[in-house]
Amino acid sequence: MTQGLRDHPLRDQLVHEVHARPFASLTAPQRASHLALLSGEAAAAEDRAQVARLCETYGAPAPGPEDTHVMVDLGPFQLKWERHTEFSSYTFFQNAGTPGFDASAVPFAAPVIAQVPRDWLENLPGGLLVGVHLELEPKDAPERDPDALAHLFETDNVAGSLVSGGAAAVWMDFAVHADGFGRILLHDRGLRPRQAGRLVQRLCEIETYRMLALLALPLAHRHGPKLGRSGERLIEITARMAAIEGLEDERRLLGDLTRMSAEIEDMAATASYRFGAARAYYALVRRRVEELREERFEGMQTIGEFLERRLAPAVRTCEAVAVRLDAHSERVSRASQLLRTRIDIALEAQNSALLRSIDQRARLQLRLQRTVEGLSVAAISYYLVGLIGYAAKAGKAAGLKLDVDLITGLAIPLVVGLVGFGVWRLRRLVQHDARSDGT
Repeated sequence: MTQGLRDHPLRDQLVHEVHARPFASLTAPQRASHLALLSGEAAAAEDRAQVARLCETYGAPAPGPEDTHVMVDLGPFQLKWERHTEFSSYTFFQNAGTPGFDASAVPFAAPVIAQVPRDWLENLPGGLLVGVHLELEPKDAPERDPDALAHLFETDNVAGSLVSGGAAAVWMDFAVHADGFGRILLHDRGLRPRQAGRLVQRLCEIETYRMLALLALPLAHRHGPKLGRSGERLIEITARMAAIEGLEDERRLLGDLTRMSAEIEDMAATASYRFGAARAYYALVRRRVEELREERFEGMQTIGEFLERRLAPAVRTCEAVAVRLDAHSERVSRASQLLRTRIDIALEAQNSALLRSIDQRARLQLRLQRTVEGLSVAAISYYLVGLIGYAAKAGKAAGLKLDVDLITGLAIPLVVGLVGFGVWRLRRLVQHDARSDGT
């Protein structure tokens, strides 16, 4: 609490986030081995547990249950561990004050990784995506000419430049050598310890984010031909729409479009995240290159130029496939919507014809019903008149002076009228109840 004010529950966490993942403080000579393993978003606890086991081996404090960063001195080497969204990075350092450090060794001949327990390395979660050895040479180390650099990197395809305002020179080959690691040579020309730590981290991040951005390229190569074939099928289906002859053809085409839409969505589910991540990682690479503040060595390509020529086309390929994927998904959706609209119109026409048929049958049924009602009136009247006649005969037989024929004749119009009125009234009641149920 500050002067009686109530702190927001996230204040401390947000303040600490700004200071998370601090740079190492490095002085030449310095060696580093940097690893980046793609272990997935759900492997943070497993990565942290593996780091804890290494710390316990050397009697150092283990990371906390929520820690995503550790920088610890383990004796033979120092470890910097960082957990990111889908990968973990491990950087091992040695300097002149570390026991067993051989300052006379040829660069890259005595990597720090050789000091790390092999069984611990073999149990690291995830797959190795980046492995690089870095050498930070002191000011008094001789600078190497292009032939010496070609010998050291085993290739003449080396990128290099002056960085950090001329405080250091750096060379990289962006390759994997026989030991499975890339190489970075850094020559100190006046770096401060924290400045050296920032520079080393930026160089390691350039290599890491470069590889993470390129993870999308195999997907682009795999999905590109699929999108081409799918586009040809969509053109064929669209052409078939003009030749549809019946509802069955429409349903068959709709089934084809539905299957194609499912294929597109399956590709999007596997590739959209990777393509989006590639754009983000590429932006980080470009940002880290800008932070180097490169100055050209005469006759040598800079790191930024190398990446722009090699990495940028790969990322643009991924972006092009991502755009094609989105556009193809929209085309399939529009075609499906168009076909569904056509089917709906056809169904509406069928329903309209069916309703007309039902209406016609209802009118016929009404006529038949009225005919039946007339016959019913005649039949009921016949029986009632007959009953009246039998009653008159019975009265005459009982001694009453009755004219049976006259009574029967007079009863006919009265009975017919009463029966007809009763049937009409009953029909009105039924219709009224039906209208009431309908509302």
